[in-house]
Amino acid sequence: MPSTAVLTAQAIRKSFGRKRVLEGVDLEVARGEVVALVGENGAGKTTLLRICAGVLPADGGSVELGGPVGYCPQDPGVLDLLTADEHLIYFGTGLRLHRQAALDVGRRCLARLDFPDRERSTLARDLSSGTRQKLNLALALLGDPSILLLDEPYQGFDRGTYIDFWALVAEWRAAGRAIVVVTHMLAELRRVDRVIELTAGRARIARGDEMGG
Repeated sequence: MPSTAVLTAQAIRKSFGRKRVLEGVDLEVARGEVVALVGENGAGKTTLLRICAGVLPADGGSVELGGPVGYCPQDPGVLDLLTADEHLIYFGTGLRLHRQAALDVGRRCLARLDFPDRERSTLARDLSSGTRQKLNLALALLGDPSILLLDEPYQGFDRGTYIDFWALVAEWRAAGRAIVVVTHMLAELRRVDRVIELTAGRARIARGDEMGG
């Protein structure tokens, strides 16, 4: 396990009704490390990320964070009646950024994701699914987080933006960010440092040959 961990989740348990989703899961991620979280649908990947992000309480266990967190959910957490620029201001001021600073930082994030400039004044409800997801990811980056929790963040991306996303992951790693990405794209696991597989509510380190790498 990493000795410089900035995210440490220990013995995480979570049930929904009678269904036990996570049973004593541990997860530790260091600065400058990319961890892929894999597993079948319903294995608890999204639940674990939401608990680590602090948006869902665990039934047991603990989460310790060594810095600010950026969380990108699988379904865009955007507001239909706000434009992209209005999202940057709204979320940025919540992170104690001044209005112009939020716009400047957010627009740079959007530009790296090839978000069309002309769409910045379009209501979120009128954006394509891929463009909404670019905004969703930019909002996760807005506060310059040291920990990124990304739940299939490339949903709806075209091929070029998908490739650009993984290039950005390499840049974030080089900058010392700790990154957890939920993915079903097993061909991309060569791009990460470790693979954690969730199965039957428990986590284990998966070998590359098991994942097809």
